[in-house]
Amino acid sequence: MFSSPYPDVDVPNLGIYDYLFGDLAEEDLDRVAVVDGASGAETTYRTLRGQIDALAGAVAAQGLGVHGVAAILCPNIPAFATVFHGLLRAGATVTTINSLYTAEDIANQLTDAGAGWLFTVSALLPAAREAAERTGIPAERLVVIDGADGHPSLADLLGAGAPAPQVSFDPATHVAVLPYSSGTTGRPKGVMLSHRNLVANVEQSRGMLDVGPEDRVLALLPFFHIYGLTVLLNIALRQRARLVTMPRFDLPEFLRIIQDHRCTYLFIAPPVAVALSKHPLVAEYDLSSVHTTLSGAAPLDGELGTRLAQRLGCRVLQGYGMTEMSPVSHLIPRDGVDVPVSSVGYTVPNMQCRLVDPATGEEIPVPAEGTSAPGHLLCRGPNVMLGYLNRPEETADTLDADGFLHTGDIATVRADGVVTIVDRLKELIKYKGYQIAPAELEALLLTHPGIADSAVIGALDADGQEVPMAFVVRQPGPDGAALDEDAVMAFVAAKVAPFKKVRRVEFIEAVPKSSSGKILRRMLKTTAPAAGAAKQ
Repeated sequence: MFSSPYPDVDVPNLGIYDYLFGDLAEEDLDRVAVVDGASGAETTYRTLRGQIDALAGAVAAQGLGVHGVAAILCPNIPAFATVFHGLLRAGATVTTINSLYTAEDIANQLTDAGAGWLFTVSALLPAAREAAERTGIPAERLVVIDGADGHPSLADLLGAGAPAPQVSFDPATHVAVLPYSSGTTGRPKGVMLSHRNLVANVEQSRGMLDVGPEDRVLALLPFFHIYGLTVLLNIALRQRARLVTMPRFDLPEFLRIIQDHRCTYLFIAPPVAVALSKHPLVAEYDLSSVHTTLSGAAPLDGELGTRLAQRLGCRVLQGYGMTEMSPVSHLIPRDGVDVPVSSVGYTVPNMQCRLVDPATGEEIPVPAEGTSAPGHLLCRGPNVMLGYLNRPEETADTLDADGFLHTGDIATVRADGVVTIVDRLKELIKYKGYQIAPAELEALLLTHPGIADSAVIGALDADGQEVPMAFVVRQPGPDGAALDEDAVMAFVAAKVAPFKKVRRVEFIEAVPKSSSGKILRRMLKTTAPAAGAAKQ
């Protein structure tokens, strides 16, 4: 085993609300907590805490508490902080839903999570309403944050005047948030993260990230993703920083917000790093306020990280984690020296890791000098999930008897503890930080009358980023003969969320499979054509 070079931290036995807001100092109350990047509207810590208490009181008065589940379908706006922490303040469990999901996707998650409430915004109301109707959520429990006829609004709940409830639960076992992840394989599953998991991961990460009260943190990465939820929302609030929200990526607006709000700390995914390092528009804005950029959610190429650092004149860091780890397990520290940006840095405090030979199951030792052989990365710590909701078999496949989470990623470790992710055992595709299960797209492709067989892999585009690529076997006859690349992509695009779209297609004679029928994706990866421009 190996662990962090940093000393363990104390993890307080508190719910996330008490941890973040319980010791809010008088001098911080009038400090700005959240800013709407588009309008510039500001919310202070005093106001935010008051809104959280008011929302908790309103939903508790209607019976939502420790045994209830509420869903949030909402882009990054300041109100997200109020709703999310207000629901947790009431003792409810919150399941966060991808804003790009279709009505069917939303309904599936609501059903699986057992959600009785849904909070959304008017722009997403059509899909939200359809999903709520399918799952039996009444109109009075479909809250439209910015208001819509026939539904309560956030203002209605904040104005109800009910006092915040007194709630009691065990932070170590009570599920705070239920994000959905495909884990190491398969369809999305509810990841049960306790209050202690969330508190622990903020404590484990905040010292290495070194976000401070004077920082202005740009919140582009979605709060519905655990990366945005922990690393942006919760760490920024814990550190009394100023969080500047942005609901969706638009490069000119992204650059304007950085310039106008003098953002100092950027948390991004690799596709944004590509834009920042290459696009000529970047030179038209003053980004001199940025001192640090951290990339996560998918691997960042070392050369790209170096180019980004040179162009912005800032420190570029990389981190690693999984939803199942709340999510952070490894970080390049802000003050780290001799840590290559192509690595994911050091193990965070309070965690232990192992590397295991995937073929033999034997432990791979940390070398006395140099870099270890590659092995399957296993992690254990207070930030590791309780398990998958109602999925005991999948939980047992991912969490072993010793409490180690099997990440599905292949890594190496240097003698000094620096970890680098070098490959992936699992089959998931990481497109712009979103997880895509190939089996889901393969099953959809097989419903097309012109497709006899299919396989989907992650292939690199011209910028070195992973995109979904389909290998398709045409069905004999006119349906198959009429099939071309654009038709395949259009068929998938009409039925899935935008991030799941197939962006490259190759027609083949047969899908390579093992004797047991398993698709041999590694063979497809070696025969994939050279990277080209992927469809957007």
